[in-house]
Amino acid sequence: MFLEGILSISGQAGLFKLISKGNNNVIVESLNTGKRMPTFTSSRISTLSDVAIYTDDNDDISLREVLIRMFEKFNGETIKIGKDSNKELTQMLESVLPNYDKSRVYISDIKKLTNWYNSLIEHKILTKENIKIESEEADKPTED
Repeated sequence: MFLEGILSISGQAGLFKLISKGNNNVIVESLNTGKRMPTFTSSRISTLSDVAIYTDDNDDISLREVLIRMFEKFNGETIKIGKDSNKELTQMLESVLPNYDKSRVYISDIKKLTNWYNSLIEHKILTKENIKIESEEADKPTED
């Protein structure tokens, strides 16, 4: 999966790649700067592959699926939205995920989603090839 090993760390800007795990920490590498640093278990670390977005339905939708929809909608290009354009952000998410739960998905969440998407595009983690490979793996029959 293209999101495997990609992390968000509370209080740290940008996304990180998991390099190594230790007993009390993990070593991560910033996608933006390329610098490596330890992050301790006391930090709130989220793996992007585990993130989901609330919908009006009973099921939440995985971030992976939302990012793929964004990629298809914007033809793999980064999203240019003004810093203070909350209306543009909500319209963008509505165009990709019309049934998102407007009472539980905040503007700050949509900004973070947009920043993550742009970062994954810029660092060539979210690419047409990666999406194709992942969908082919999902279509393969599992062996028991």
